[in-house]
Amino acid sequence: MAPVLEKQHPGAAGAGDNNSEEEEGQNLWSSILSEVSTRSSSKLPSGKNILVFGEDGSGKTTLMAKLQGAEHNKKGRGLEYLYLNVHDEDRDDHTRCNVWILDGDLYHKGLLKFAVTAQSLPDCLAVFVADMSRPWTIMESLQKWASVLRDHVDKLKIPPEDMREMEQNMVKAFQEYTEPEDGSQSSPQRRAPPAGEDEAIVLPLGDNTLTHNLGIPVLIVCTKCDAVSVLEKEHDYREEHFDFIQSCIRRFCLHYGAGLIYTSVKEEKNLDLLYKYIVHKLYDFQFITPALVVEKDAVFIPSGWDNEKKIGILHENLSTVRPEDPFGDFITKPPVRKILTLKCFSLQSLLAKQPATPTRGATESPGRAASGSPRPAGRAGQPTVAGGSPMTAVKKPDPNMKAGAANEGVLANFFNSLLSKKTGSPGSPGSAAVGAGVQGSAKKTGQKPGLTDVQAELDRMTRKQDSVVSANNIPPPTENEA
Repeated sequence: MAPVLEKQHPGAAGAGDNNSEEEEGQNLWSSILSEVSTRSSSKLPSGKNILVFGEDGSGKTTLMAKLQGAEHNKKGRGLEYLYLNVHDEDRDDHTRCNVWILDGDLYHKGLLKFAVTAQSLPDCLAVFVADMSRPWTIMESLQKWASVLRDHVDKLKIPPEDMREMEQNMVKAFQEYTEPEDGSQSSPQRRAPPAGEDEAIVLPLGDNTLTHNLGIPVLIVCTKCDAVSVLEKEHDYREEHFDFIQSCIRRFCLHYGAGLIYTSVKEEKNLDLLYKYIVHKLYDFQFITPALVVEKDAVFIPSGWDNEKKIGILHENLSTVRPEDPFGDFITKPPVRKILTLKCFSLQSLLAKQPATPTRGATESPGRAASGSPRPAGRAGQPTVAGGSPMTAVKKPDPNMKAGAANEGVLANFFNSLLSKKTGSPGSPGSAAVGAGVQGSAKKTGQKPGLTDVQAELDRMTRKQDSVVSANNIPPPTENEA
């Protein structure tokens, strides 16, 4: 019997091909959706915040504006806002990181409620700025602003279980710190896959570590570290001072589980390192820079690296101070140095500044000249000074007088004028002239006054002047001619 051949439908083979194509299309769409879903979950999160605290003039705004890539010379007031652009090169993704800068006046601390809420606190990083150009203010400033943040966190009334979870995350991050391997990346990259379970070895915390856990990452930034050389030159700071300062700051960092970095906007020191560390803590970017403790003005200590034993290395260099001594007893504020400006004047310029008194002949009638004179007539051969000031008549020495005698005469009259100002007001009838006037008064009363050494010297100089005047045939003025 011959075999029966089944007749196939012409489209049967084509239907099978279409089914396979549909399956491939579905698989393609599934892979695309899966990739999009993966990318969306790995996108940079938004809503991250940096909270900046510090004293007025410590360089808070200037520092953050420099990280932003902008020049900022203005002082903010109240609560200042700016943002940092964050770029993930692995995913070619961008986001903005909010920066809130609180005013240095404690009056404005209530404005923190606009920057930090109970919902946004887990996405925050606290930055405490310390001014290295005024090192005597550092510890007091750090303690003050840490207390401000702690008080604000307490007011948020976060549920205890949520706060406990945040604190445990900080402890875990501190314990799991590992020294990064040397790499060559020059820009932030997403962190590599975590190490295996066999490498996850954690060490217990020290007695003084994370005793003040705020539940969020903390970073201490010492600004204006270019002032280290100025402190050495002008205030006699030594290596011991800077080691003691660093020791106190690092012990503070241990209490809060904080990192530490020294920066200088003026010299652009450690600014790029600061930016990388911030995005590492907030966005989990890979970070490859180890701790730097060699240069005293470029210190960097990441959170989790430090401990009491490492800080003790600094204590070996302390000779005149103990590590437990109060900070303010050793790092004291230098006294204010008042700058005194001394001006030198020549004798001629001093004489020229004396007020000129008009002669009696120009202001009074001859009949009143004798009775109106505030000075009694001098002895024969002695010039009588017209007017209230004994300097008026001898403002310029006679050209016929010798140089030495002329100078002594000018000096005598100059000092006579100074003494006359102390004994009475110049020009008033009741004031008695000193010098030559004293001799005239002595002759009038018949008594010789007891002269001081200065008056005796002036008397000698006046006598010498009189003798020179007589030798040059200069007739002395009479009382009626005055």
